[in-house]
Amino acid sequence: MRQYVYLLFLAGCLSSCSGTLKGIKSSSVYSQKMVENRAMKTFNTNRNEQQLAKAHWDYVPGLVAYSVLEAWKQYPEKTEYYNLVKAYADHCLQGRDTVHVKESNIDDLAAGKILFTLYQEELKKGNMADAQRYKNCATFLRNKLKFQHSRIDASKPGTGGFFHKGIYPNQMWLDGLYMGPALYAGWQYSYGKEEGAEANRQSWADIALQFKTIHQFTYDQNKQLNYHGWSADPSDENSFWAKKEGPYKGTSPEFWARGMGWYFAALVDVLEVMPKEHADYKNLTMIVNQVAAGLAKYQDKSGSWYQLLQYDASKRADGKGDEIGGEVYNKCDHANYLESSASSMFTYAYLKGMRIGVLEKSTYHPVAEKAYKGLLKNFIREERAGEIDILQSCASAGLGPFKDISRTGTANYYLCGKDVTVTENEGKAIGPFILASLEYERTK
Repeated sequence: MRQYVYLLFLAGCLSSCSGTLKGIKSSSVYSQKMVENRAMKTFNTNRNEQQLAKAHWDYVPGLVAYSVLEAWKQYPEKTEYYNLVKAYADHCLQGRDTVHVKESNIDDLAAGKILFTLYQEELKKGNMADAQRYKNCATFLRNKLKFQHSRIDASKPGTGGFFHKGIYPNQMWLDGLYMGPALYAGWQYSYGKEEGAEANRQSWADIALQFKTIHQFTYDQNKQLNYHGWSADPSDENSFWAKKEGPYKGTSPEFWARGMGWYFAALVDVLEVMPKEHADYKNLTMIVNQVAAGLAKYQDKSGSWYQLLQYDASKRADGKGDEIGGEVYNKCDHANYLESSASSMFTYAYLKGMRIGVLEKSTYHPVAEKAYKGLLKNFIREERAGEIDILQSCASAGLGPFKDISRTGTANYYLCGKDVTVTENEGKAIGPFILASLEYERTK
């Protein structure tokens, strides 16, 4: 009897204590652990700590909120997840049906992705007032993008592409596809039929145009990766980082992992809701397969990906920095490192892409399985008290503008830049890790 009790105790200890078994952490529903230990408590965004219920309208809290809402959809008994996201939306709306967004700022739109599910759920409950506010706000954001956001004009390549922001004229960044077109697609899926069949078709074509444009100009066929940003006007002072001539004219110098993470995630999110009969569905499916194939080539043996995708840990900043106008920026000798937010985004996109049928399971299941195990091994720290942390995330990164010439887009910048610090419990890693875990848990 004593031996039986001891064995029960030992089994309980092994299941509850942190640790690894042959390099794999003990089984757990990691999506819920990350929601309850981080998303529902505090998380970092660009080095500032926030609580979701009182966070401001921004793409980072919006990403965390979206991941919590997706966790509720998968585990509907967790009503506290839904209630928290509703509290965040209501805090931002303050009884109104719009939020403050800056002119032609694509980042300001992404948090609106939570509004489609909130609308549907409140409608079911008969809460017409809140449901209508959520729909009105989603429509406001979509219309702000479709009709008012600055676009590349007909005199330049990439006509019709959305500016990343007004302060970055004629520039498209990979990040922006997750922020704007993916929200646009959510609106078309939810409400697009209300505007009529032809208008709906044209809107989907407009969404696809954004992906086709940025892929045309940023995809390096030799490296099989996408450059972080592209400028249709590389002579503009705000595009000082852009290649001025030759192949890949207008592109930034490097392949930044999280930039491609946003892009890959946006592709699978849009393809999930895009009408399969639309002429551009095949085009986006071709693009997502090119992205998936390229990234698989650069997966590290640990299962994860590096901050600078085309290099491994032997790559270091040069110790000399970037000299611009007689000043030196981004001087250090930091090494390239495995990065958690991008690795989580890639894992999510591979798993979801297979689930929705746009990526071949026989090809990418081994990649995704290795990737998810890599997330747990490389980035997740479990404390004895049951808390969980996600480590080794890039805080932020960007390109210019001219008033901030330290953001050069070079390897030195992505490893040494003043805003490109390495942090933990960053919202841009928490959200994608939850989403990746949800997809992985679907398969088990």
